[in-house]
Amino acid sequence: MAGFRLERLRWSDTLLGTITFPNGKVMRLRSGFGSGLSSGAGDPPGTVWAVSDRGPNVKVKDAVEKWGMEALAPHAGLASARLMPRPEIGPEIAELRVADDAVELVRTLPVATADGRPVSGLPLPAGPDLASEPAFGMDGAALPPDPRGFDAEGIAKLPGGGFWLSDEFGPSLVRLDGDGRIVTRLVPECVGLDAPYPVERRLPAIAARRQLNRGFEALALPPDGLSLFVAFQSPLALPDTAAHEAGRHVRLWRLDTGSGRIAAQYLYPLDPPESFRRDMAAKGRFGRSDIKLSELVALGGGALLVLERGTFTTKLYRIEPGEAAALPAEHLDPATRPTVEELSGGEAPFPLPVLAKTLVFTSDDAPELPQDMEGMALLSERELLLVNDNDFGVEGAATSFWKLSFDEPLLA
Repeated sequence: MAGFRLERLRWSDTLLGTITFPNGKVMRLRSGFGSGLSSGAGDPPGTVWAVSDRGPNVKVKDAVEKWGMEALAPHAGLASARLMPRPEIGPEIAELRVADDAVELVRTLPVATADGRPVSGLPLPAGPDLASEPAFGMDGAALPPDPRGFDAEGIAKLPGGGFWLSDEFGPSLVRLDGDGRIVTRLVPECVGLDAPYPVERRLPAIAARRQLNRGFEALALPPDGLSLFVAFQSPLALPDTAAHEAGRHVRLWRLDTGSGRIAAQYLYPLDPPESFRRDMAAKGRFGRSDIKLSELVALGGGALLVLERGTFTTKLYRIEPGEAAALPAEHLDPATRPTVEELSGGEAPFPLPVLAKTLVFTSDDAPELPQDMEGMALLSERELLLVNDNDFGVEGAATSFWKLSFDEPLLA
């Protein structure tokens, strides 16, 4: 691992308002642009694009225990259920400028439909092949699902303008124009979605077998713009949640941007839980299902940089997804047995091709880096911009940007 320097950059979150809860506690909501970062080919030096996720949300159990929302107590056992105290706050893109020791906000672009109506961060309607995260309002009532809504987690800036976003809900991939308006949304072929914009069923049905709240996360666009790499946050729940929890490999796809079809599928091997030293020290109990892939960056020359993390430990790995590491096509079929995830959770040796990875950085050697690092963008051949997800400040966290500089080029 090459030598590095880590510098926190100046930044101030925008206050979005306050909420007073039944127990008297006050929640201060902040802007949250830490879900994903991207630098774009042809943009001025120091220009970075960021995206926020679905908006402020709190686990229902925490809403009851920490914030006194007794009206939600009957729903505390629902998997991935969320209180959404300000459902009108949805995904938004920010243009940032990195200059000297600071990050400046240039402008924001609400993600919107073609007629300019901002989308929400409310979950999609559930269906026979689509599980949906329950959402509740401050009055304790269920919030209606929204076929326009999505949970943006990754962003890739297109060379000629516009963006791709990754979404955890569908999961789906959303193509935007340069003003942040939706051009098209790619969803799994088994998912029907009645939305006021073009919806194309081009993704394999297997994508809909994501674990709840663990859909598409990391996204990267190589400089030529011909391919799009997207990774799930965690192993799929295929055939069930037990397979997700035991799985040691995460699916990474390469899409042809012209057709929107999968050109290749790869498997990224997760590190053993015990190697996440800060998480083991802080939590004591830290398992495979606590590990996530949160970001991808295209380095050029066919290489990608991967952000693999727990809560406190963040690791950066370089991979080269080439033809030799691609999986056979049958592993895109949800009917294939045993599934990748069943094999992944089984005994070694693992019988499928796996991507090789090279460690570039670990925050176990940099304890000043905070928890929940999610966004990463390339500033130069030796520099990265990193950011944490502050979850809109619902637990008091602030956004912090960090410049990570290496002694050697990242492609070396």
